[in-house]
Amino acid sequence: MYAFDSVGQPLWNNDPTTYDALNTIVTQQSHRTDVEGLYFHETSFDKFIYITRRKAVTSDGKVLGHFFILSNPRRFSTGEIFPELFRQYKQNSPENSPIYFYAVYNKGQLTDNFSHRYPFPTKIEDNRRWVGNNEFERRTNGTYDELWFRATNQKVVVIARKRDTIIETITLFSYIFCSFIFLVFVVQMISLMLKAAIDRDEFKRFFHFNIRNQVHSTIIFVSIFSFIIIGVATINFFKARYHRNNSDRLSRTMSVMVNEMEKRIGVHDSFEEVGGIYDSVSTFNLGALVEEVSEIHGVDVNVYDLHGNLRETSERDVYSKGMISNKMHPVAYYHLARLNQIEHVQQESFADLPYLSVYAPVRDRNGNAYAYLSIPYFTAQFELNQEISNFIVTVINLNAFILLIAGLIALMITNRITRSFSVISNKMKDVNIGSQNEAIDWNRDDEIGDLVKEYNKMVDKLEASAEALAKNEREGAWREMARQVAHEIKNPLTPMKLSIQYLQKAVDSNQPNVKELSGNVARTLVEQIDHLSKIAADFSQFANIGYTNAENFDLHSVLRSLQELYRADPNIDFTWRAVSREIRIYADITQMNRLFTNLFANAVEACAGQYCKIEVDERVIDNKVQIRVRDNGEGIPAEMQSRIFIPNFTTKSSGTGLGLAMCKGIVEQAKGRIWFETEQGVGTSFYVELPLAEEA
Repeated sequence: MYAFDSVGQPLWNNDPTTYDALNTIVTQQSHRTDVEGLYFHETSFDKFIYITRRKAVTSDGKVLGHFFILSNPRRFSTGEIFPELFRQYKQNSPENSPIYFYAVYNKGQLTDNFSHRYPFPTKIEDNRRWVGNNEFERRTNGTYDELWFRATNQKVVVIARKRDTIIETITLFSYIFCSFIFLVFVVQMISLMLKAAIDRDEFKRFFHFNIRNQVHSTIIFVSIFSFIIIGVATINFFKARYHRNNSDRLSRTMSVMVNEMEKRIGVHDSFEEVGGIYDSVSTFNLGALVEEVSEIHGVDVNVYDLHGNLRETSERDVYSKGMISNKMHPVAYYHLARLNQIEHVQQESFADLPYLSVYAPVRDRNGNAYAYLSIPYFTAQFELNQEISNFIVTVINLNAFILLIAGLIALMITNRITRSFSVISNKMKDVNIGSQNEAIDWNRDDEIGDLVKEYNKMVDKLEASAEALAKNEREGAWREMARQVAHEIKNPLTPMKLSIQYLQKAVDSNQPNVKELSGNVARTLVEQIDHLSKIAADFSQFANIGYTNAENFDLHSVLRSLQELYRADPNIDFTWRAVSREIRIYADITQMNRLFTNLFANAVEACAGQYCKIEVDERVIDNKVQIRVRDNGEGIPAEMQSRIFIPNFTTKSSGTGLGLAMCKGIVEQAKGRIWFETEQGVGTSFYVELPLAEEA
């Protein structure tokens, strides 16, 4: 600051710069800034200063004097404390952008630049041709795009940016794709939680994946899991490498500075111990040395005495204003003063801003420490975050592409597997013991091929087993039929034989009642012959169930004829409640007559000689007629109910046991169904359900 009185005479200034010289700089050689009264003056092609002029006046307007304030901007190196504390990162500012680089040229000479990776030339030609009178011009330089701005006839600003690669251009799609995957996952999780809260069974079924879903889920899970593992591991590697590089850089810088300061301080014999505190002697200026070393290496330098008190620093404002303590960090002091380590690096922080500090002792020729040197270094966390961000973007792009490819591969694999299983499944569905089963042709020698081979072996074995089973069934059926026929024929033959033997004995003995005995024997023979005829008819009817002559007829005609037969018997109360319409069905009328004849006969026999009551009810349900035949017998015992429709099974002491089995066959042949309900001591109800014939 320069002060002058009202007539321009200097007041307590450190150099003889005159009022006129400073006023000339302000009025003629400087340029205005956006701040009122503030100017900047270029002292050389790449340096400038800020200057402002003010007047001191009294309350009545009398001029007391003038003063000028000159500010020389200081260039700070990366990592110094003072600029890092007050730096404001603005993403839109090219000075802080990791993708933009700029350079300023004055008269073709490079005066200023911000570039870590772009090689700006030190000179450009002034006579480069500009297109028209445009202030801006776009140019290309390899993989970089350049924007040239002509500020004045002598100044040019060049901004460069690397051209986006193909991977970078699909970043938006990758983010949208990953966001879509994430949203689908969130929706699925919400749906799963709702299912777990509402329906436990549905929640359990969610985890029953089929093969297609298992393959899809596995491939996608492996892709996402590998992306997470690689991302976390790589980010940790970046951080570890970054901190290690910073520590190594600080260690190298500290080693150089310690050697240089030991050499200089040793030459000047800089310190003398006075009451336990080191003081600089008059022959050596410690502050100048610290400033010089800091300027050369581009870092902040702090010098502490053996008690941990700050003696000199290259950035006094931070410590003099109390932003950071003047005391050495206690942990670092412990490592150097107590553990006598030659160097110590540790992480420190100012508010929420972390930085590294390296400490080392400055020793004399005898190896004794007489001061501690400290270098605080603010790591460029912004650059680290940007590097990590670029890596994550690249990995997301690649992973989105990998997910798409993995999804397509999973789709192809699952389609191939499920298609193979579908072929095998369809063949298995067609497997039938009574038909010709085809083998599967499979040309690939894989796991599915092994399954196909086993299937083909099973088909061959099944065919052989079916032949053997059919043979055994035929033989068993013939044996069972022979046994049943023999048993049924043997029953009437025995009384016939006994009756004839008795008659023969009476004839031989000339008994007087031979004629009467002959009549009795004849009646017995006729009865037994009728019984044999009935047995033959039952077997014939059972054998002819499969041979039908279907026709469209009214079922009421069959039931009406049977009703007339049972009305004549005074021991039977036959009640028929028919529906008020025709019941037309498509079936064999003879077999229908045989069906209800057997059902009514069974109902009469179930009464066991007591007063018999038979009720026949009809109702039409869903284009089907349902007929119930109810008796008042003793009912069917529980142990016999499961075998009631089995051929050759009967609850009576005589009979073939084919009646109800034949009824079941007739009903099924007509595409209906038959069942019963019984209650011990109350009676039994047989139900017959038959489809109605379609009206013409």
